[in-house]
This record gives sequence, structure tokens and C-alpha cells, in this order.
Amino acid sequence: MNNPFKVACIQTNSGSDVAANLAAATDLARQASAAGADLIALPETVNIMAPDRAFLKANSQPEEGNQALLAFADLARETGTWVLIGSMLVDVPGSDKMANRSLLLDRQGAVRARYDKIHMFDVNLGGAETHRESNHYNAGAEAVLAETPWTLLGMTICYDLRFAYLYRALAQAGAAMIAVPSAFTRISGQAHWHVLLRARAIETGCYIIAPAQCGSHPGERQTFGHSLIVDPWGQVLADGGDEPGFIIADIDLAKVDEARSKIPALTHDRDVGLIKS
Repeated sequence: MNNPFKVACIQTNSGSDVAANLAAATDLARQASAAGADLIALPETVNIMAPDRAFLKANSQPEEGNQALLAFADLARETGTWVLIGSMLVDVPGSDKMANRSLLLDRQGAVRARYDKIHMFDVNLGGAETHRESNHYNAGAEAVLAETPWTLLGMTICYDLRFAYLYRALAQAGAAMIAVPSAFTRISGQAHWHVLLRARAIETGCYIIAPAQCGSHPGERQTFGHSLIVDPWGQVLADGGDEPGFIIADIDLAKVDEARSKIPALTHDRDVGLIKS
């Protein structure tokens, strides 16, 4: 593992105009590259956010020839960085649903790994805010561990964050970093975002890389922002606040070994029974 290196999280306010979304994200990514980033991570649904499923379906494309994938592949080649497309909506031919897909690109813009979001955000947050991602997307079925020049990267997306078993499995399989690109709602983000991300870092002894959407989006949706980079001891290294922009931090992989040697919880699993009385 090469060490150290710099990771940047891009924080965007994506809307219904794909071209405008891509232009905003690539501009911020170029700024992050100029600041020294080796790996640039983009948020969930970076290519489009809109409330209407028919509109989303009509404006999504298959992975092959996808406008967003082509733009970010060009960006990777231009900047010489690895790029994590946190997620983009991908049309699934033959299905009335889409995939919410994360893709990892190398410096030549080639796809090195892809991950479809496993856990669907089907919730009722109170008032008028209800989400039913299972109406829009086909859920993924496989966890993904991706090779990078530095270490193994676990790939997750947003609502996955609430399922600790996934993060433990990725860490026990060798991940030293886990990405959590997100479009966390403002309501749940204010209550849970920081504590969940810090908990996943502490539980796994991993760096957590969490680029996020922020602000107001079509359909009166509000996202929380606060892209975070968290070290393996749970310390927040960078916080993106409320506005579009980017954060950057040094990743020192020796801190992964240090945290896990102090508290080797990943090796302490026990088989337990359950007594209900």
C-alpha cells in the first residue's frame, strides 16, 4: 500500500438538468485536482435529481455511452486522478426501473469497479416527506471491494450507511477505506449523519469517505450536505458544510493498522444464540 495520499469529496446541488449538473461537478473536481487530490469522490445521483420517475427514466441512459460516465472518464484522464462516481442513475434495458450505480474510474478513465445500491430508501420521515426508492430502482445484490493503487476500497451508497453488517463485511474482507456517497435528507442528516459515519469508521477501523448532495432540489427536496472525511479513530478530518464545494484530506493508512491494533474488534466476532422470554 502506497502512503500517504489525498482524497477529495465533491459536494454538489444537482437538479434536473444533466448537462448543468455535470458541468458543476467537473468544475469542482478540477479544483480538487489542482489542490492535490489523488482520488476524487462525487456524491450520490450526481448526474440528475428530480422527483418524477417517468422524467428520471426518460433522462437516464444505459452505462454504455452514458453521458455522465463519458464526462467523468474524460475528467479522470485530464486530471490524472482516480474518480469515484458516487452514483449515477443508469437505465436498465428491459426494465421499467433504473440502477443507482457507483463506478470507480482509474486515471485512464477505465471502469475498475461498479456497485449497485443494495438497500432501498423506503421511508416515511413525517409530514409530506416520503421516499420509495424501490419504486424507481432495482436493488443491487452484491457487496463490492475495489482495488486502488493505495488500498482496497469498499463501495456503498447513502442508505447503506444504516446497515452496519455491510461495513463490517467489507472491512473484514480487507477494506481500509469505505465510500459513502450520499444524498441524505436534511431531516435525517441533522439527526444521524455525523454519528453514523463516525460510528462506521470506529467499528471498522476504516477511513470513511462521504461526498454528499446539499441544498434544495426539484420537488422541494432538501439534502443535508456536510460531506465528511473521517479517520479510523472516528475523528472528522474535513466537513463540507452546507454549500457546494469540495473538501480534501490526507489519508495515512498506518492509522488503519494503529486503530485496529488498539481495538481489534474485527477479530472478536462470536456466534450467539437468541433467547426470547
